[in-house]
Amino acid sequence: MHAPAVLLAAALAAGPLAAQQPAVPPPAAGGLTIRLVAPASTPGGAAVYVAGTFDAWNPADPSFRLLAAGPGVYVLTLPDSVRGRLEFKFTLGSWDRVETDSAGRDVANRAVTVPPSGPATYDATVRGWRTGGAAPRAHTATASVTVLDTAFAIPQLGRTRRVWLYLPPGYAASRRRYPVLYLQDGQNVFDAATSYAGEWGVDETLDSLRARGDPGVIVVAVDNGGAARMDEYLPWKAVTEHIGGGDGGRYVDFLARTLKPWVDARYRTRRDAAHTGVGGSSLGGLIAFYAMMRYPGVFGRGLIFSTPFFLNPRLYAMARAYRQRRPAARFYFDMGAGEGVGDPGLPDSAMVRSQRAMVDTLAAAGVDTARDVRDMLRADGQHQEWFWRREFPAAYLWLFDGPAGAGRAGTGDTRRGETGGAGRPGAFSASGG
Repeated sequence: MHAPAVLLAAALAAGPLAAQQPAVPPPAAGGLTIRLVAPASTPGGAAVYVAGTFDAWNPADPSFRLLAAGPGVYVLTLPDSVRGRLEFKFTLGSWDRVETDSAGRDVANRAVTVPPSGPATYDATVRGWRTGGAAPRAHTATASVTVLDTAFAIPQLGRTRRVWLYLPPGYAASRRRYPVLYLQDGQNVFDAATSYAGEWGVDETLDSLRARGDPGVIVVAVDNGGAARMDEYLPWKAVTEHIGGGDGGRYVDFLARTLKPWVDARYRTRRDAAHTGVGGSSLGGLIAFYAMMRYPGVFGRGLIFSTPFFLNPRLYAMARAYRQRRPAARFYFDMGAGEGVGDPGLPDSAMVRSQRAMVDTLAAAGVDTARDVRDMLRADGQHQEWFWRREFPAAYLWLFDGPAGAGRAGTGDTRRGETGGAGRPGAFSASGG
């Protein structure tokens, strides 16, 4: 999900403070000292972490583990280099054990601005954890969604993963073959009960479009690997600290060589690259783009949202060497105009420049960007699930409907233009850093 490079900002305030904080050590020399009061439900000896924009939302980064300073009290001083506006949450080592409110509901990202120099403190109280009696969340996946396997083997990595399947309404009664879209961060694709900060609602969107005459698509969504997400979604080690990476090649080999053949053998799919898409947001978008570069004969449609290409600059070299196939591949890039602005580890507009530099690189390689690429910049867009959910229908329709550029995504989209619209508040998704 996770060194200051990834990311991004809602404007939601921090959680409530304790009325009285127990005595704890004074702030250490350096940057921000976090002093946390944990709820009584915290297991004895629990490891408590802070995950946020400064460590790419890694829920179990040993460099950001708080130390016990008394009964129910934990303290950590962040490195002096971690300054500016920060967003974060507390965890017990995974996003399945993230902080909640007293009723077990999700809470917004905490936010604080650390001054340019000198020590600072942040006092926090956690009311509950997503564990130990938290109220279960209602499932929202439609009848079109099933779980293929809760432990689908990834032989390339020696791991297993939950994999979801969406079949269009009417699939069983037809003989039609369908395109397939492979999405990352499967926890957030269909079901609010498994998501971190909201789901994309892909099933509801596609069911609705199908009822209005859309031919339909099969969607295969692969859960991320939790603490392994950064490693699996980055082909090479990231250029910034604390992020990791390097397993992305083997993960994409799994998508192309194991998962896709398995799906094609069991479902009525259109197997060619022109009818096979891959997509995701943030690092999920990065690994989707890499999949298109590594396997251009397999993946010919790319849904690439809010993607920090600068974390793996070698992607630009791959794009320079890319040669468009026939029929042509399509790339749908989409991002909020303010993503990354104010992040202490990024120059302003680095995220936007990252996307546009990739589009320019594809153009220099000979890709017809007027026909085969959409480069969307949304004035109100944010690095959050609500934004990706809103953008999904137009991206899907353009990627899979008819000749490139002639699709049904007529929603006021403009290439390299900003669109207006009222912004929606919401917390940055810990699963999509």
